[in-house]
Amino acid sequence: MADVNRGNRPLSPHLTIYRPQLNSITSIFIRITGNAMLVSAILVVWWMMAAASGPEYFDTIDGLITSVLGDLVMTLSVLGLWYHALGGVRHLIWDSGHGLDVKTSDRMGWGMIIGSVALTFLTLIAI
Repeated sequence: MADVNRGNRPLSPHLTIYRPQLNSITSIFIRITGNAMLVSAILVVWWMMAAASGPEYFDTIDGLITSVLGDLVMTLSVLGLWYHALGGVRHLIWDSGHGLDVKTSDRMGWGMIIGSVALTFLTLIAI
């Protein structure tokens, strides 16, 4: 039978009453950083292909990647890489059945955020 009252039903209020939690935000950013790293990988491959193509083309692409905008994109890529990696470690811990309580999960979320920033700074210093 057709539902004749389909257009008159109220929408679920979950979006208006839901308070974002640290775990949901970190999960969303893991997905975002995973997709953003694809863009970074394309830039690195483009840079390597330019190196194989010849000095004139390489100088153009190298100038783009080593510009202020390029440095910003690559720095954010390193941050995303560390964040995504630490998120993967957190998921491996969860897959083993540990750290699933709210307190430990929140600590691991903050550890991901603080750890990714710290490891990004250490990576930039090491370069």
